[in-house]
Amino acid sequence: MSVFIDKLKWLSRAAPQQSIGFRAAQPASPIPKLQLVASLPQESVESLTDHTAGADAGLLRISRPGSAAKTLKEVSRTTSDIPWGWWLPGSGLKTTKQTSKSGYDFIVFPAADTPLALLQDGEAGKILEVATSLGEGLLRTTNTLPVDAVLVTSEQPEELSLTWQNLMLFRRFAALLTKPLLATIPSGVTAAELQGLWEAG
Repeated sequence: MSVFIDKLKWLSRAAPQQSIGFRAAQPASPIPKLQLVASLPQESVESLTDHTAGADAGLLRISRPGSAAKTLKEVSRTTSDIPWGWWLPGSGLKTTKQTSKSGYDFIVFPAADTPLALLQDGEAGKILEVATSLGEGLLRTTNTLPVDAVLVTSEQPEELSLTWQNLMLFRRFAALLTKPLLATIPSGVTAAELQGLWEAG
């Protein structure tokens, strides 16, 4: 089972306990915090420690499927304290077959062009990548799909800062989904922007 997905599910269920009537209050659960996932291109393996300090998980964007397994072994050896996942390109089934014994914790795959056969990999956590333009009807159907979480990606991947429209879109997704929600954000995000994301759910 996926370590990262287990933590996401635990955090999504965590809520403070309140006292009722004359019963003593139960100790409050810790306030859930945002999980930071460091997303890096496959070519950035040499500088992993610099980019993953403070991260709760790591995510490698696969560009060379043939060397993906070797890259993961190197990553796991260098930063063994956090779980690692693959961000597969479209039609990434061949990549998952090549790396299924390499020890990745979770995979991110695009909804539009990933074969259903990917679901045969039962060990890794599955995160479905969807675009912000996805309609409400299709978005709601993800709640019943056999995936563990949803990643919403912007259609303008090179955004330098978060905007109010980003916040509105993320809030919309958070309101419609019952699964843990992840979102791509610029690397230079500020503490105030992170607080805004937290308040948006």
